[in-house]
Amino acid sequence: MARISNCLSPVVGPNTRLLILGSLPGEVSLKARQYYAHPRNAFWPLVSGLIRRDLVPLPYPERLEALKESGVGLWDVVASAWRPGSLDGAIRDAEAADLHRLIDGLPRLQAVAFNGGTAARIGRRSLERPAGPVLIDLPSSSPAYTLSFAEKARRWAVLRPWLEGGAAS
Repeated sequence: MARISNCLSPVVGPNTRLLILGSLPGEVSLKARQYYAHPRNAFWPLVSGLIRRDLVPLPYPERLEALKESGVGLWDVVASAWRPGSLDGAIRDAEAADLHRLIDGLPRLQAVAFNGGTAARIGRRSLERPAGPVLIDLPSSSPAYTLSFAEKARRWAVLRPWLEGGAAS
């Protein structure tokens, strides 16, 4: 059975305070080797609003640097899986990413946000522990999740305290 590997590496820096975890990159992202490469995915506009810097027109490497400078990291909860197409509902035989290993290497990490229900379901199983970071469920930035952009932005605004240098109370 063919497997789709999550060949995208974690994007983190020494000052990562907030880690945003997706499920598994879709076909467009895997082909481009870029997180959230689908032009209709709202991730980059959503994060742009949060960090108050327009990331959309920037070349991909500069987007990643801006995230790291803002204390934001990216990765996925699924290391590999069999999946025809790009929908999370089609993920089968998922192999979980080693989230503990990544998180244990991020001494300033305060919160982990899950981009969508699949990421939350898989990630929470792995990460719920008393002394761990705050876990936050977000609506998916995917165009397949048909919530309006304004509503997604309103719900993603819960991340702002971790982007402004401090933890939420």
